[in-house]
Amino acid sequence: FHDSSVIPDGAEISSYLFRDTPKRYFFVVEEDNTPLAVTVTPCDAPLEWKLSVQELPEEASGEGSEPLEQQKQQITNEEGTELFSYKGNDVEYFVSSSSPSGLYQLDLLSTEKDTHFKVYATTTPESDQPYPELPYDPRIDVTSLGRTTVTLAWKPSPTASLLKQPIQYCIVINKEHNFKSLCAVEAKLSSDDAFMMAPKPGLDFSPFDFALFGFPSDNNSGRERGFLKSSSKFGRQQSSKPRVDLHKVCIGNKNIFTVSDLKPDTQYYFDMFAVNTNTNMSTAYVGTFARTKEEAKQKTVELKDGKVTDVFIKRKGAKFLRFAPVSSHQKVTFSVHSCLDAVQIQVRRDGKLLLSQNVEGVRQFQLRGKAKAKYLIRLKGSKKGASVLKILATTRPNKQSFPSLPEDTRIKAFDKLRTCSSVTVAWLGTQERNKFCIYKREVDDNYNEEQKKREQNQCLGPDTRKKSEKVLCKYFHSQNIQKAVTTETIKGLQPGKSYLLDVYVIGHGGHSVKYQSKLVKTRRFC
Repeated sequence: FHDSSVIPDGAEISSYLFRDTPKRYFFVVEEDNTPLAVTVTPCDAPLEWKLSVQELPEEASGEGSEPLEQQKQQITNEEGTELFSYKGNDVEYFVSSSSPSGLYQLDLLSTEKDTHFKVYATTTPESDQPYPELPYDPRIDVTSLGRTTVTLAWKPSPTASLLKQPIQYCIVINKEHNFKSLCAVEAKLSSDDAFMMAPKPGLDFSPFDFALFGFPSDNNSGRERGFLKSSSKFGRQQSSKPRVDLHKVCIGNKNIFTVSDLKPDTQYYFDMFAVNTNTNMSTAYVGTFARTKEEAKQKTVELKDGKVTDVFIKRKGAKFLRFAPVSSHQKVTFSVHSCLDAVQIQVRRDGKLLLSQNVEGVRQFQLRGKAKAKYLIRLKGSKKGASVLKILATTRPNKQSFPSLPEDTRIKAFDKLRTCSSVTVAWLGTQERNKFCIYKREVDDNYNEEQKKREQNQCLGPDTRKKSEKVLCKYFHSQNIQKAVTTETIKGLQPGKSYLLDVYVIGHGGHSVKYQSKLVKTRRFC
């Protein structure tokens, strides 16, 4: 922090104000008809400030002039001629193309709270131009609006497009209000806790104590400011405050940006700052605000006890289902068969979350029942693509529609047992007696994994296959799970041809689940 009461020519200073404690700064203009620009940036509270001028004492000009400190002492008590005054939290400036020589006084006051601010004064405003210039239309446009995204566009700063200065744009997003300056954003980001630990001015107070409170020195004034976690000087730990819902992102010199991961039906405020990366000084565009679109109203599907329901979910989408058993019940069973990729299931009973799981293949969940309970099921789709699934809810525990599956649903082919007209394969079963049907289909030699993936819908049953593709159906199971394996030799194949093999397991309710398809090839020469 700047701890002198003299403002240097052509450098931005950062300083602080205690509430209701005025502060005065001085600035000397030695010659008449000198251009002058003074900019005051309030950071996190409105300021009252005024600029006035007093004549320099006669002996002050020319060689051998008294030091400024002594001149200041002589006339500190005199009130000068007021040139400009302002009250508020805007970045405000005084500009004159021709100012008289004199001792300029800048008086500042914060009546709201302890705060900090920035001041910049120069006698060469034309050549300095440390603050990026705004375009003729300094507004931010909202060019597209979604449920979770907002796209913003703005015109480039002439400082970048014409003067070729290094400019980067920083976007600030929050839910409360627009910001007038980047230092107001940084003050909010660094939270006010540490500031409140500052002692009030007194005999033992020195401006250097502020180093303890995390206020930045001039050399990092443009960066995000984090307060120190504790101050050994005062032996007090800073209390941790919840993170402010404020995000700042710097995006280089692009003039369009899409803000993502927003909440639907929520108002957001967007501010844009052009930052000169050489000087770290910034200028605010005119901020805007926008409300994201509402979530599309979800239709809730009613589930009937013991009846399988087909559900289709768009990529990254969600579906809601409701199950309200008619009779009193001790248990509820939810059977889910995810046909393609994994889906997420959440079950709430009368608003209370009972279950949240990812489901691949067939899964069964048994939950404790409750009289007159209503169940809300939320199914969330995959990020990869659309999801297809079947779901069954029942209060009758022995009504099991989906067949049980082994953990591994691959089909294994025995390479050494391949002939020109047959292949031998094996697959796992379970302890439950089920019907298995095997189908074959001749495919081109260039049939690849991508095509195979497209056909991996586990819910398509044997009824979708041609009769000519059926090899056989058989029942098998084993009480010893280690031995629940069966082999089958598929005959009558052509030499040197590729075939896609599918095994379907069919449950008591007639619902089938397809194992992972297997691509096999017969020998060309035997």
